[in-house]
Amino acid sequence: MMNSPVLLKLVLAIVVASVGWRFLSDRLYSKHRVEIGGHVDPRFAAVRDVFLKNFENGWEIEGSAFAVYLDGKRVVDLWGGYADKQAARKWAEDTITVTFSTTKAVSALAVALLYERGQLDYNDTVAKFWPGFGKHGRGNVTINQALSHMSGMAWLDTPITEEIAADHERIREIFENEPPKWAPGTKAGYHAYTYGWILDQIVRHVDVQKRGIGQFFREEIAAKTGVDYHIGLPKSEQHRVARMSVPSMANRLDEMWYDTRVLKYLGSLFKLMKDHPLSKTVSRCTINNPDYHRLEQSAALGIGNARSLAGLFDQVIRGKLVSQKTLQVISSPFVNNTDFIFDDHVAKGHGFFYLPIQRAGTEYGFGHTGHGCQMIITDLKNKLTIAYVTNGLKTGLYDLCRTYSRLQNSVYDVVEKLELN
Repeated sequence: MMNSPVLLKLVLAIVVASVGWRFLSDRLYSKHRVEIGGHVDPRFAAVRDVFLKNFENGWEIEGSAFAVYLDGKRVVDLWGGYADKQAARKWAEDTITVTFSTTKAVSALAVALLYERGQLDYNDTVAKFWPGFGKHGRGNVTINQALSHMSGMAWLDTPITEEIAADHERIREIFENEPPKWAPGTKAGYHAYTYGWILDQIVRHVDVQKRGIGQFFREEIAAKTGVDYHIGLPKSEQHRVARMSVPSMANRLDEMWYDTRVLKYLGSLFKLMKDHPLSKTVSRCTINNPDYHRLEQSAALGIGNARSLAGLFDQVIRGKLVSQKTLQVISSPFVNNTDFIFDDHVAKGHGFFYLPIQRAGTEYGFGHTGHGCQMIITDLKNKLTIAYVTNGLKTGLYDLCRTYSRLQNSVYDVVEKLELN
């Protein structure tokens, strides 16, 4: 047991080292006045003010981008801050970033397109196309259940290296040979990474050309919609990627001081330290590693920006990618219950989250949240699409992420005024 004087000295040394490092790190980069780029429709001028305020009051610790489409028109397209703060590299118009789990909604569009073409039905079993998935009692798992985090395969006992993650045949074998972690179809448990590999295998087994999700998305969706979004980033685009930074404890405490509900997300950090299902589902990878950006990981490693996310889903809700019939299918929840891994109530289905809006006559929108406060959401009634990305990660998500929440509110303030006029 360490005696008290030694312990006190150790604590003081840690404090001094921490303060010293902060003093030094503040001098590793040049400080610049906050600059905001982009444009807004004059009717949405107040949104720009809110975006700027996020930086001015210290809520944005790095950089971010925010985009809004209203019935096919880009009415907000803003960016600001740093793509790499320590290098003093500013966020530019073409900066892109890892969008984490918003990737799930983007990749789900590939399945929607296969549904649109009559190549699968959401009620089909996964095993109908991928027989090996039916092992270990998974024979009755439907595609919609798999995309709604109900397959029982939220984590894998086999350690997944970068080499394995890049080998779709090896991934297929691992899924076929591992038993589910709970009775498939009985409850929802968030498949943080495994969702992407399951979806990739569904696309590979259904697509006539047997393309993986990265190639399928690039050729059938990105090329046809003109969006700057990638599932498997080409090396030639690496120079545009923003560098991620995690929030300090002071940042987290400040978020909680602003809204105590954020405490529930802070609790997730403690679950990651224990033998909890959440710690098994979330990979501790270094997200700034460029080699990971090459992976076709359709659950968490999609790379784009707010403009590309909002632009893509604007085209979706206007029937430019799938028909209105398919849109009505994918915009309706499949399950609406408590996710036992997140310990949070969220409606899911078809690869999307369905999140409450309760503004401008809209009950909910569909899209997806992403780690650190990334966001894509669509409002069918108002033909409105909103997207936000940031490389300065936050603790809260969606309406508990203060930078995003007040941006969304500012958008709806305008939309509601437009309805009255």
